[in-house]
Amino acid sequence: MRYKLLQEGDIQVCVIRHPRTFLSKILTSKFLRRWEPHHLTLADNSVASATPTGYMENSISYSAIEDVQLLSWENAPKYCLQLTIPGGTVLLQAANSYLRDQWFHSLQWKKKIYKYKKVLSNPSRWEVVLKEIRTLVDMALTSPLQDDSIHQAPLEIVSKLLSENNNLTTQDHESIIVAIAPLLENNHPPPDLCEFFCKHCRERPRSMVVIEVFTPVVQRILKHNMDFGKCPRLRLFTQEYILALNELNAGMEVVKKFIHSMHGPTGQCPHPRVLPNLVAVCLAAIYSCYEEFINSRDNSPSLKEIRNGCQQQCDRKPNLPLRLLHTSPDLVSQEATLTESRLKPVIVTSNEIHVELERNNTANQKMTANVGNDSEPNLIDCLMVSPTCSTMSIELSAQADRILGCYVEILKMLSDYDDWRPALASLLQPIPFPKEALAHEKFTKELKYVIQRFAEDPRQEVHSCLLSVRAGKDGWFQLYSPGGVACDDDGELFASMVHILMGSCYKTKKFLLSLAENKLGPCMLLALRGNQTMVEILCLMLEYNIIDNNDTQLQIISTLESTDVGKRMYEQLCDRQRELKELQRKGGPTRLTLPSKSTDADLARLLSSGSFGNLENLSLAFTNVTSACAEHLIKLPSLKQLNLWSTQFGDAGLRLLSEHLTMLQVLNLCETPVTDAGLLALSSMKSLCSLNMNSTKLSADTYEDLKVFL
Repeated sequence: MRYKLLQEGDIQVCVIRHPRTFLSKILTSKFLRRWEPHHLTLADNSVASATPTGYMENSISYSAIEDVQLLSWENAPKYCLQLTIPGGTVLLQAANSYLRDQWFHSLQWKKKIYKYKKVLSNPSRWEVVLKEIRTLVDMALTSPLQDDSIHQAPLEIVSKLLSENNNLTTQDHESIIVAIAPLLENNHPPPDLCEFFCKHCRERPRSMVVIEVFTPVVQRILKHNMDFGKCPRLRLFTQEYILALNELNAGMEVVKKFIHSMHGPTGQCPHPRVLPNLVAVCLAAIYSCYEEFINSRDNSPSLKEIRNGCQQQCDRKPNLPLRLLHTSPDLVSQEATLTESRLKPVIVTSNEIHVELERNNTANQKMTANVGNDSEPNLIDCLMVSPTCSTMSIELSAQADRILGCYVEILKMLSDYDDWRPALASLLQPIPFPKEALAHEKFTKELKYVIQRFAEDPRQEVHSCLLSVRAGKDGWFQLYSPGGVACDDDGELFASMVHILMGSCYKTKKFLLSLAENKLGPCMLLALRGNQTMVEILCLMLEYNIIDNNDTQLQIISTLESTDVGKRMYEQLCDRQRELKELQRKGGPTRLTLPSKSTDADLARLLSSGSFGNLENLSLAFTNVTSACAEHLIKLPSLKQLNLWSTQFGDAGLRLLSEHLTMLQVLNLCETPVTDAGLLALSSMKSLCSLNMNSTKLSADTYEDLKVFL
């Protein structure tokens, strides 16, 4: 039977103190039953507190208890305990046998723990100490009491013993670790014990104790820890353990097997806390590699210094706006004379291509505007404006380089698991690394594998994390784009990221606007090199009228016509534009209903047959149209009512509708596969006054949010 550990204030009993010589006489009389019960308080070092009746004037310490017995002889009062103390005896009477036994085991435990604290506080011979530790562990494992302190108290006693005795040999260390190993299977080690374990991992990484004893301890920490901020030494111990595994002969293979054991053999990890804890350990370890640069003002200026132009004793000057490839001296001199005004983009049809990155000029203006206030500059702007940060040579020590290599490899391993990738992308979306790491070529080059895995993942919740967390901030998309501090591949990764984002629900006007604002130069450069995705981007910018400047439009057209693929797509664009003008020409019906089972192709064929500039009411109910038909729906400028009942129209289509159909007033989404992600986009449709969302995956929270906007 299992009992709870006795706590303070748990006892309501009759208390009698008397000499031993009168014990039998009192027990055979009815004297005990006539006493009114008194409250007995238990403290950490006492059993009973004083009562105002004249009995138990002074509390009894656990150290004073000589013996605890159950009264079981004939005529003894029911459910009584006898505590033997110097000069007398204390009797405790419980209401039932379970409560009496609970008190009995609790008092025994308290008494023995006090004894072990005293014995192990003044060790004489270590062989005796080791024997006492084993006895203490056995007592904790065999105790019928159920309480966290039953296993935690012995660990704290051993932890204090180790912290006060620093002259132990390695053999003593390992013997103590092996002795307390059974207690660690279901308990986190206390802070001082974690420090002792860390020291052992650093000094003897190849010890079998690391593999056999520490492995289940670290596994339990990763599975059950809820917040490393409250117990940072658990994180440090986990970090040192992984580094110790990396020191073995197989190195990263052993670490890989450990990560796999934490994930489990199935496709879905059954432990939700493992990934966040592993990422927390990796981030802390990587941060520690750059502490020397972070704490050094010479190597790494503060954000305030960067915001003020990094003007220190060396009189730093901001870089000229970044250029792609090589530029001619004439162009450089031209830049020097036009720094006060915005340069018009110019296309140069020669072997040396000059493409303006307008984002740098904007960033410089923002930096100038922010001087004198306390707002933090953009992360990527800091790295690009600061010569110290963007061009400094970071050389890590051998130890730091080893730590960095190990934990970046772990991030790579984590990104290889399909079920972990969405959460990992979300955790890394805010770019939780110091700017010194992002300025370190080795780090960004190794981390590129993780970003590629995000870009290749078809799920929106993964590749959408390449973008910034919120407007005005930079994300991995900007960091690895041409001109970004991590770009080392002439824009290949940037092109793949744009391709996957354009292939999902981010094929929207908002995304194209952000590209035109910040990444028009890289898009044009890659289009000149024949990249099909970038050619498509430029065509869509022209089709959606993203570019207002006439010169920029002409430059984009010239860029498209400079390659075969661009010329072909531009011709198709011109054909679509003619069809669009015909479609939007005033005339045609005001109401239109497609037959059931119609497809996207049927709708496209119908809309290409004439003008629908007057179409206000379109019903696609019970057809087989999908989100792909949104490309055609957004070309109907007068559309006010749209019925999509029981279709396969989803979130991607809703995003397009929300940006282009500004006059839409009635929308029926009943029995469609739309979710909260797509429905929230409708909040920008100010003219929408009727919305049917029956039998959709709408949540209560999203419903309340939509009520505010609609």
